[in-house]
Amino acid sequence: MTTLTVRTEAPTARGPVSSALIAVLTEGQQSPDAKLGLSAAVEQAVDECHDILGDEDLQLTLFLLYLLHYGPVDFVRGEWEWDPELIRLRSLVEERFEAHVRAHVVLPSPLPRDGKHAAEALFEMTQPAAKPGTAMWLAKNATEELLREFLIQRSIYTLREADPHTWSIPKLQGRAKAAMVEIQADEYGGGHPDKVHSEIFARTMRNFGLDDTPDAYLDLVPASTLASTNLISMFGLHRRLRGANVGHLAAFEMTSTIPNKHYGNAFRKNGYGQDVTWYFDEHVEADAVHEQLAARDLVGNLVDDEPQLTEDIFFGAAACLYVDGRAGDHMLDAWSSGRSSLRTAEPRA
Repeated sequence: MTTLTVRTEAPTARGPVSSALIAVLTEGQQSPDAKLGLSAAVEQAVDECHDILGDEDLQLTLFLLYLLHYGPVDFVRGEWEWDPELIRLRSLVEERFEAHVRAHVVLPSPLPRDGKHAAEALFEMTQPAAKPGTAMWLAKNATEELLREFLIQRSIYTLREADPHTWSIPKLQGRAKAAMVEIQADEYGGGHPDKVHSEIFARTMRNFGLDDTPDAYLDLVPASTLASTNLISMFGLHRRLRGANVGHLAAFEMTSTIPNKHYGNAFRKNGYGQDVTWYFDEHVEADAVHEQLAARDLVGNLVDDEPQLTEDIFFGAAACLYVDGRAGDHMLDAWSSGRSSLRTAEPRA
């Protein structure tokens, strides 16, 4: 019998907003004073924020608000998932988050006029990111400590891999829905629990000597890492952003094969075998297929069937490249300068 592990302790606050939110979530009672303090903190922080992708306090706040929609969260007391005030406050942060991303991405001009040209534009758009500097640098310079940091950074999303994209399935119809189901079914192991991609990654962490409990290392990862997961959660939860979620998934799959090849080589170079590299090797093979499905069957069909979503699709793809690019740049800048990419030193196993 398998015993599933969940985080039982609340994370450490990173400022007044996350501190007020954690107090509300862990209190278990809807104290008017606590919620009033949280509302004031969120409104002030959003008003004063200049770079929300790098804002530790607001990114942790958004992550915790989204976490209420995922699996068990044992440190939360009470039922908060659909609390109207928390949804209102989440919307305030989301508005600033989305506005920032929209202001920093560039879409193809003119936009593709049909599915065939949309797929071609996506391949052209993602080609530079398919050869990422972070993965190539790590393959050449990996040490035990850097590999440990890399797995910790990846664990925040990958231990719940595919889940936020899957939220869009009931929001799609016809051919696009069928294509997304085909991709996501592979992510969930085709019905085999031991082949679910998040479980394969959990096995990698265990065999590397790390804790595979989801969010075990939440306190260590920076805002840029949280922003990557928050972006997909935002796209997945909003029906109006279903096109953006499809575009994000397509760009995510189309920039996965080559990086995972380098990551697998980095672990092999340091003496690790298939018990650690299986996750990366699996994605080299699976995502080579997924990128074709995502570009042609998912995006191509959606553009043909719902052309009004074309701009949103390419916004989602561009947002993926921008936000994930910032997270990768943070790690590469830290490592190439001899610094840790984590917020605090990670305890030794």
